[in-house]
Amino acid sequence: MNLWEQSLQENPLIAILRGLDPDRALDVAGVLVDAGFRIIEVPMNSPEPLVSIERIANRYGERIVIGAGTVLTPDVATSVCNAGGQVIVAPNMDPRVGARALELGAKWCPGVLTPTEAFTALEHGAAVLKVFPAELAPPKAISAMRAVLPKDAVVAVVGGITPDTMDYYRQAGADSFGLGSALFKPSYNLTELQKRAEAFVTAFKNGKS
Repeated sequence: MNLWEQSLQENPLIAILRGLDPDRALDVAGVLVDAGFRIIEVPMNSPEPLVSIERIANRYGERIVIGAGTVLTPDVATSVCNAGGQVIVAPNMDPRVGARALELGAKWCPGVLTPTEAFTALEHGAAVLKVFPAELAPPKAISAMRAVLPKDAVVAVVGGITPDTMDYYRQAGADSFGLGSALFKPSYNLTELQKRAEAFVTAFKNGKS
């Protein structure tokens, strides 16, 4: 089992650190790792995201999977991988980005919202189907999509997820969750972050088995 598979198995919650400052990268990552997170994403519209990714990869790369979000072009995917990123996440489904990620040995997690987009993404090698935004895909929609997708397809729901809503999606067939502002905002101090991280991990562990 490789690190990606192990991370998904141990804790498939994805910490989305939009707005992370590189000077806080190691402290924030440390809190999340201690809370049990194994997958961290730094969106590209954060301050100097490649610096944060490189610092986290250097410190925690043997224990967690680090990647970038809002990756919109193949060239950006290359930059992320050069900084130590192993996951390429996007809000959209661009096969060119997927091809570059696979070429570099990274996991590609494109945004999808319809069965057509989902099947096209899988055909182009997507490791995870990022259903985004979740506000447009309630649990019933996830259940309907899950019924036709391959059983081994990994579905991650992203957008507005809270500890209270996770299990509804999980029962509908979601495998993973991308956690944004309900987990992290640049204004949160480390104590607040720890409290929120532990609440998500506890809610996931106590949910549907």
